[in-house]
Amino acid sequence: MKKTTAFGTVLTVWLAALPQAQAVSPTSAELAESRHWAAAHFEGSEPFFSFTYAGKPSAALIKTWKCTRSTRALDTSRTEHTIVYADPQTGLTVRVVGIEYRDFPTVEWTLHFKNAGKADTPIVENIQSLDIRWQRGQQGEFLLHHNVGSPADGTDYTPIETMLGKNATLRRGAAGGRSTNAQMSYFNLERSHDEGVIVVVGWPGQWAANFIRDADRGIHVRAGQQLTHFKLLPGEEVRTPLSVLQFWKGGDWIRAQNIWRRWMIAHNVPRPGGKLPPPQLCAYCGGAYEEMYKANHDALLTWFKRYVEEGIKLDYWWMDAGWYKCDPVGWHKVGTWEVDTKRFPGGLRAITDYVHSKGVKTLLWFEPERVAEGTWLAENRPEWILGGRKGGLLNLGNPDARKWITERVDRVLTDEGIDLYRQDFNMDPLNLWRSADAPDRQGITEIRHVTGLLAYWDELRLRHPRMLIDECASGGRRNDLEMMRRAVPLWRSDKTMEPVGQQSMTYGIAMWLPFFGTGTIAWADSPYFTTGVTPVEEYGFWSTACPGLNLLFDVRERGLDYDKIRRLAADWRKVMPFYYGDYYPLTKDVPDNGVWIAWQFDRPEQGDGVVQAFRRKASIYESARFTLRGLDPNATYEVTELNGGKPQRFGGKELLEKGLRVAIPAQPGVAILTYKKTS
Repeated sequence: MKKTTAFGTVLTVWLAALPQAQAVSPTSAELAESRHWAAAHFEGSEPFFSFTYAGKPSAALIKTWKCTRSTRALDTSRTEHTIVYADPQTGLTVRVVGIEYRDFPTVEWTLHFKNAGKADTPIVENIQSLDIRWQRGQQGEFLLHHNVGSPADGTDYTPIETMLGKNATLRRGAAGGRSTNAQMSYFNLERSHDEGVIVVVGWPGQWAANFIRDADRGIHVRAGQQLTHFKLLPGEEVRTPLSVLQFWKGGDWIRAQNIWRRWMIAHNVPRPGGKLPPPQLCAYCGGAYEEMYKANHDALLTWFKRYVEEGIKLDYWWMDAGWYKCDPVGWHKVGTWEVDTKRFPGGLRAITDYVHSKGVKTLLWFEPERVAEGTWLAENRPEWILGGRKGGLLNLGNPDARKWITERVDRVLTDEGIDLYRQDFNMDPLNLWRSADAPDRQGITEIRHVTGLLAYWDELRLRHPRMLIDECASGGRRNDLEMMRRAVPLWRSDKTMEPVGQQSMTYGIAMWLPFFGTGTIAWADSPYFTTGVTPVEEYGFWSTACPGLNLLFDVRERGLDYDKIRRLAADWRKVMPFYYGDYYPLTKDVPDNGVWIAWQFDRPEQGDGVVQAFRRKASIYESARFTLRGLDPNATYEVTELNGGKPQRFGGKELLEKGLRVAIPAQPGVAILTYKKTS
């Protein structure tokens, strides 16, 4: 709606007529539903997975197999349920390991297939690690909330709503073997306007999910590895993707997303040294990125010293691709994981020691899975490479290959004094996986590689318990839950800098992941890198601001507005802690330069939060009014515009019902407003 006032054109925004003061803690009804589900499936006999064995459906087979169940407490909030089905004829066992959370309405499980016999098993195929049916009520229809993955085309993390009417089928999955290449593997299924279930697949490989509506009021949800058709050799064991369900009742789907975020923070986000990763400000020699492999010791230290000279306090000095022996081809010639001592005669340790002396940590880039022709691995261990001497994929399903890369990377991290391990993955592995499989072993190479990858990371984390891992796969193409339990995505997309797309990325990814990152040069309409003096604009900076932020300024430019950069960095440190709070989108996400976009992060336990609003460059609206979420209607809040304006006091009920008016005269422009509960 639009009206004209003395302040100009005003946009009044309401997302929906929803109750605004909703508790984000799980309710007793939600916890009861989760307990009921666990009792019926982990402790009872209701089916929740499926497969075909020797041409017969598992639903009929396992009823005749021996079944044993056990339960044990993992800690005060988690109970592990184990179910083992054993086929007495062939020796196949199916072990289900499920976890029931007592502090959240959440359950998860993984299947393990093992041949305990002395001969090859018959074919196991079409394994659906999640296979469940639900019914909806008499009113409404199934509505699925899901998101685009990270295709780096400007649509990254876009929220999607799909109505699943009678006889409708929706298929979603990975692309090319990278889990979030095309779509996110996270879904929120509304069964009615105030009830639903979050369904998540954790598998850094080729997963697939199908949402199949019947002609009545039911829906059938099936998910798992896309292709499984294999025999198991004697003693061999494989696992399936991780499946997660989180139930919600009451309120709306946004409240459910915040319970998910809280579960992620409580049980999933990595905690190096026992602590959640704090917001981190990074920088590297961004302007020289395309010639990184030509960089040397003096060049990297020159860039770092410029940040020190300008008084821009960093948390990490980011050393990206090209530090290894890769000349004359360039940074993408990976597979010789040795520091190029011609360019770095003192190794990287000479740089990291200096960086550490300034109170800054170091980050180093690796891409261990991809192997280029002519590198040490391709020349000396072609049998480890899917692709051989010509290069391809380091087969992490090969124990010798995994041991070698673990020892080599561990040695570099230790010897060179590296504090944060960054792993990239710039290839689609699916065709190599499948071409390596025999007709009666389809899916095995993928399983072996995925489980090897996870084991590799787990070993690195065991050896370096205070080290954070950054997951990158040409941006955010492998951000499934199994990876996000071990790492954070500091480079969420290879589509960077353009402000509208970056705003939309934050809007979408924050629904699922509490910690994420990107890069900035704080220019509203920037290409990736520029020449000449780069303008520093608040709109561009805040469009890209994330809990993990990489400064890409060309600090060789003495004419940059360093006063503004220092102020923006200080403001960023004030705002980013709110990102671990509850997240509320305050507008729709529209890829249009003529609209506003806004969101809110709220910390009800601390009684504070932040509102971030952007007026895009073609918007005619000079101000907007946003109804806030999560506040105490009986409290008073003090609202302050960052670095400007006198604090204003509002009642919680007013902010929840009438909203907060935000004015942005600039076109484009940004407003950052923090609030604090005062009474």
